[in-house]
Amino acid sequence: MKILLSIFAFFLVCSKPIAALAITNNDTFTKEDTARINKLLKQGYSIRLSNPTQTIEIGRKAFEASKRIEYTYGMGEALRVIGIGQSYMGHSKDAINSYLSALTNFTKTNDLISQAKIYYNIGNLYTDVDAKHAILFFNKAMPIAKKLSNKRLIATISLNLGNAFFKLNDFDLSLKYLHQSLDLFKYLKDTSSQIICKQDIGVNYFNLKKYDKAYSILIETHKMATDLDLKRIVASIDITLAEYFIRKNKFEKADAIISEGLGLASKLETGEFDYSFKYLSYILALKLNRYKQALSTLYALYKQDSVAHDKGVSTQIDLIREQAKADERKRENEILLQKQKLNQVELLASAAVTILLLISIGLLYTNLKRKGKTNIQLNALNKEVIKQKQIADQINQHLEEIVFERTKELQSKNTKLKNYSSYLSHQIRGPISSLIGLLNIEKSGLIGKPECIDMMNIAVNDIDKVIQEINQMLNDDYEFDLVLGNVVKNGW
Repeated sequence: MKILLSIFAFFLVCSKPIAALAITNNDTFTKEDTARINKLLKQGYSIRLSNPTQTIEIGRKAFEASKRIEYTYGMGEALRVIGIGQSYMGHSKDAINSYLSALTNFTKTNDLISQAKIYYNIGNLYTDVDAKHAILFFNKAMPIAKKLSNKRLIATISLNLGNAFFKLNDFDLSLKYLHQSLDLFKYLKDTSSQIICKQDIGVNYFNLKKYDKAYSILIETHKMATDLDLKRIVASIDITLAEYFIRKNKFEKADAIISEGLGLASKLETGEFDYSFKYLSYILALKLNRYKQALSTLYALYKQDSVAHDKGVSTQIDLIREQAKADERKRENEILLQKQKLNQVELLASAAVTILLLISIGLLYTNLKRKGKTNIQLNALNKEVIKQKQIADQINQHLEEIVFERTKELQSKNTKLKNYSSYLSHQIRGPISSLIGLLNIEKSGLIGKPECIDMMNIAVNDIDKVIQEINQMLNDDYEFDLVLGNVVKNGW
């Protein structure tokens, strides 16, 4: 049996009737009306399950209103809402164009949360036609969610990864992501999202042939979804429950659940569950031996399956083409941005060079001016130095003359002192010799002591007279020079 899981699981909410739209073509907006636009976008998003056509219409009006007041976030989010509506209408090519335009808008404003939402919206678009490609987009969104520590975003991406791995029949990995998502939604107290996680977990266990465990989870989830009037989720659960009852040969219950599911699916107006319920009706007809009914249902399924297959292949090709175009546009935008950055760098470099040149000129002028002043000061100092040098030279010359005269005078005095020394030696030597001789004669006993003392007194008096003459000459330069002249003359 073909099991059809929710593509846009995170966005499932209660389908509530919306009153008349809060905007008309004649409405005018101001920059203070961003809250009004946000409310409008929320309304359009909330009716995506019951009326995706109106979702697209509201998104377009919100885009125009945002554009008029240059509300960047409003334009991006409006494009995303339009894409969601287009995806529910089965217009995958238009949806991806809207998503990529929204992504470009959010990239310019560096709105990481909105970028992550676009990535998993595109991933959801790929889930049914190329699950591996879907996982690539989910893995682009996950690092952003973890970087921002946004638990709701992480929970949503984990849920979508679980659905993608389910499509690849990797049920264990699918359950891993679904349980992670369920734990986070419990923490966030998001009952609707918990119901979606439990439903997908039940379907995984069903495919693992753990039927009783699957039934226990699904019947609990069915009740919770019914209490909250989540028609789309109830219809989706009915598919798996119907197959469970058929496997258990509980045909009456299977027939009742199929009828319930068809009734709910008809109210959704999306046609997404038609194939699954027709297939279950065919299986049930075979089990009940209603071959005519089974054949009729099988023929309808064949036509629908062919159309669905062709549409799926076409959608996959369109998505790949649009993705290639988007990648090319992205590359062109990156090249353009690089050129703009280079131009900005060149402009900044030119401005920097100009500023540096002006600064250099200013510094050069200042230095020249300062150098001129310095030269004047140096010249003045040089003149002063020369003047001081001349004075010093004159002083030095005078000092040399004084030194020369003093040297000459000292040499003369030294000569005189030498000569005077000879004179003194001569004058004192006589009396001293007499004393020495008297002492020797007295020792020899040639004369008596009294006589010797008298003669020694005479010698001492002679020495005293010589000393007095010396003192007198030392205090009288004329007498000194006269005596020295006699000394030189007499050859003493």
